[in-house]
Amino acid sequence: MAAPRSPDEEIQRFGELQLTLVDRWMKLRDDESGRRDVVIVPSLSLDGFQLASIPGINAYEERMLFTLGLLRKPRARVVYVTSQPLHPAIVDYFLALIGGIPTAHARARLTLLSCYDSTPRSLTDKILERPRLIQRIRDAIDTERAHMTVFTVSERERQLAVALGIPLYGVDPKLLPLGTKSGSREVFREAGVAMSPGAENLRSARDVANATADLWEEHPETKRVVVKLNEGFSGEGNALLRLSGDLRRVAPGKASHRSRVSALGKGLENLRFQSGNETWRRFESAIETVGAVVEAFVEGKESRSPSAQLRINPGGELEAMSTHDQILGGRDGQVYQGCRFPADPAYHLAIQHDALKVGEILVRKGVIGRVAVDFVTVRTKGGWKSYAIEINLRMTGTTHPIMMMRLLNDGTYDPEEGVYVTRRGDPRFYVSTDNLIRPHYRGLLPGDVLDIAARHHLHYQPWAETGVAFHLLGGLSEFGKVGFTAIGASPEEADGWYERTERALDAETQGDMNT
Repeated sequence: MAAPRSPDEEIQRFGELQLTLVDRWMKLRDDESGRRDVVIVPSLSLDGFQLASIPGINAYEERMLFTLGLLRKPRARVVYVTSQPLHPAIVDYFLALIGGIPTAHARARLTLLSCYDSTPRSLTDKILERPRLIQRIRDAIDTERAHMTVFTVSERERQLAVALGIPLYGVDPKLLPLGTKSGSREVFREAGVAMSPGAENLRSARDVANATADLWEEHPETKRVVVKLNEGFSGEGNALLRLSGDLRRVAPGKASHRSRVSALGKGLENLRFQSGNETWRRFESAIETVGAVVEAFVEGKESRSPSAQLRINPGGELEAMSTHDQILGGRDGQVYQGCRFPADPAYHLAIQHDALKVGEILVRKGVIGRVAVDFVTVRTKGGWKSYAIEINLRMTGTTHPIMMMRLLNDGTYDPEEGVYVTRRGDPRFYVSTDNLIRPHYRGLLPGDVLDIAARHHLHYQPWAETGVAFHLLGGLSEFGKVGFTAIGASPEEADGWYERTERALDAETQGDMNT
């Protein structure tokens, strides 16, 4: 292997490689352009965040298996790298979902490689620690005709792209600050998109206390604030502070600013964390390392958490990809559990419009790749009002289900109507989860779930273009955790598929706990 490059050399080489991306990406879609290789690294590289806090985190690497749809292109080859080997039943399952090409033909163009490392760390870090694995990846591709795509981008993914000698389809790491919680607020402000009152670029507990005091004084009706680490995943980097109880003694008009800051500083030690494994000591350290924001918790008798997905292709073209209503859980309803597609028609085009305004700013700044803009929407007397809360410059939990739809029926998203239509022109709806966890699912192997689904007639039916597609099958046996997308010709049918699947899994496994 070549000697490690200095940071400046790495950045220069990465820039040179990125100049080749547009041509390689375009030719992947041209069957006459010859062999094209794509290296898939489904890594979660998130600074300041404990991956170990998410049960079955390595199984989340399966969420990018929708990329096997690239094998529909007869000259495309895919190299898919994971922490642990994928179960053969999982591979067979996804290959069988690819329509329009023989499974044997697709399988011959798929290379699976593994680190054989189950530790809850970034997959990219694991690959970088294994120079012989990097060489195996290089041996499996034509470096003059390949590019890499990833779940999240960090400086480590840039380092890996340079080590492989291929461009990266994703945001340049130098632009990642735009997708932090602080960067999001700055972009929202530039785009003229409404957001919750708050402050960004906080680097200490003292900063958070001061910003919270300022926020409370400016908006004395505030009941709760959310402290968010700049880097987080599925809401797990968030913590809630109630401005009640003893803190009411220092409410605006009852105490000086200095007393308010002091009391809030002490109150931070009682933050309510969304992650059950989080502690104030570690959270405070993460604030100092990666920074944080504080925002007023958007209150309302009825509130929802929709999201809009965008794509900026290597040529700089911006397009809307989908909208979703996120299904949230956790201690205060801030942890991602799944989603419904599309978002409610009462506001889905409005949030898409705001997201595209954000996307236009990102295009001007040079961003490429997947983008998701999250909102909080509350019902008011005049209708629904939305507040932008976060930009994700990466794939998210809402990327997988819409791309699974593309894998299954090769349809398209209609941004004018905000709906997905199959090649036959029929609309489709879905409910998807990443987080169905039951203690009685533990011990199930991937093949067991596929067998249960077959016996209960749950599997996706190509002739009807409805049914259920599974993922996260690798997390079942150890963690009792599975994901799936339930697809219907109407929202009600999608709900029905979801409920049938949950009932079937429960009915088949609850008795196992007593054996």
